[in-house]
Amino acid sequence: MQKVECEILGLSSSASTGGAYALLLKEVLGNRRLPIIIGQFEAQAIALELEGMKPPRPLTHDLLKSLIENLNASVLEVIISELRDNTFYAKIIIEVSSLTNEIDARPSDAIALALRASVPIYVAESVLEAAGFVTSAEDGDTGSDSMPFQESKGEQTSSTKEAKISALQTKLREALEQEDYERAAKLRDEIKNLSSSN
Repeated sequence: MQKVECEILGLSSSASTGGAYALLLKEVLGNRRLPIIIGQFEAQAIALELEGMKPPRPLTHDLLKSLIENLNASVLEVIISELRDNTFYAKIIIEVSSLTNEIDARPSDAIALALRASVPIYVAESVLEAAGFVTSAEDGDTGSDSMPFQESKGEQTSSTKEAKISALQTKLREALEQEDYERAAKLRDEIKNLSSSN
């Protein structure tokens, strides 16, 4: 499985997600983003660790880290490995007695544990391709994810598509700035559909 290292870019609540939170990941060596909707408890566990706050008693993820360490094991990395039926799946990679084990997990739990264990967060390339999007604000080149301009019979159609894609990318950037990740995901899908149709 091809994987891409990512980091947490932001965490926000959204009224449109019914009390859930949007966790936004960003690839470390690129400008793709991946929004994931997570629950309130997991969002709190991630936010506390990001802010360096220690609760008076250990949370579940602190307990899990302590348990792994007390069993002479260590967390190597976490991977958001799959997207099926609009649900993300993750794996926690643990080393025990020089043997590597994969443990299935929810992405939010895997990420909360990764923060506590100070290990990298990876996303499968296939997941980034399916659910990720590129913000044009940081797109320094001529847009590897946007449709190339063709100087041929289809020039007029191509430039019309590019204009639509450009307008959608502007809306996508605005949605991200307003932390409206649900709208951003829909805009991302529209951009992908336009880019792939020839």
